[in-house]
Amino acid sequence: MTHEAAGVPPTRNDDDRQDDDRPAEPQPAPEAHGVQGAGGPQDAAPRPEARLAKAVQVAEQALIEFEIAVETFRVEVENFSRLHHQKLGPMYARLDELDAQIAEARAAKSGDPEDLRKAKEARDIVMPMPGVDELFHDWMDSDGLSPEASAMLTEQPVRPPKRVRPSEEARKLYRELARKAHPDLAQDEPERERRDEFITRVNAAYGRGDVELLKELAAEWAAGPAEPLTPLSESEELYARLEWLSRRKELLTVLAGELEESAIGSMLKMAPDDPDQLLEDIGEQLLGEVSRREAELAEMVQ
Repeated sequence: MTHEAAGVPPTRNDDDRQDDDRPAEPQPAPEAHGVQGAGGPQDAAPRPEARLAKAVQVAEQALIEFEIAVETFRVEVENFSRLHHQKLGPMYARLDELDAQIAEARAAKSGDPEDLRKAKEARDIVMPMPGVDELFHDWMDSDGLSPEASAMLTEQPVRPPKRVRPSEEARKLYRELARKAHPDLAQDEPERERRDEFITRVNAAYGRGDVELLKELAAEWAAGPAEPLTPLSESEELYARLEWLSRRKELLTVLAGELEESAIGSMLKMAPDDPDQLLEDIGEQLLGEVSRREAELAEMVQ
């Protein structure tokens, strides 16, 4: 085995030793692959404000998407409630009347005080406090005024929703407009007010499923003033912005929870893909109940 093979350096001759006595020539520094020297542009760390601004931008977009989801569900809940009352209200009223007649017929036959009490309770359901329904009918909703009442006060034509869930085209137009014109993207108060007014009209059009009006609003926004570039804010302002976004998200989370836990929201969760068909199914079930009660009453009064 040679020395080289054993890992021992070979013995050098005199020429080699003389070369060692010469001063070493400077060697070029090894090239750094893909790395700039100290102070190069790639070594410059991003400013903390820039990272914070990016976080604010991401939080804003996430909040807007969350608001869009909550608003679309809120529209479905309110439309379902309104159409449920409009389409199925008469059936519920008919069932209450039949229940009262059945209870009265039973009490008339038995004369039992308990049956008489139940008959009175059933009749009271059919005949609520006089004047209350007439006073508030179709004027109140979760926001205080129904769309019909608001239309009257603003001298706008009354256009109730046609379906629980607006069409896919309406939903697409609404989402695009909400992402572009959302008030949370405003950088000053006048711009926020402009966006608030515009989004209010967008929400109203979407609630009715008015595709043509949504298209008109999209054209109006596109023709409006160009949105200014967002300037880089100071870190204190960015932190305040993040805190506001966080509080806004908490409020929306509470609202979403209330919508989902409401009676109508719970019904909508039973048919998330086709809530309009759910109304039809409930209507068929109510018709069946009406038929059964009518048959029961007919047997009792024979």
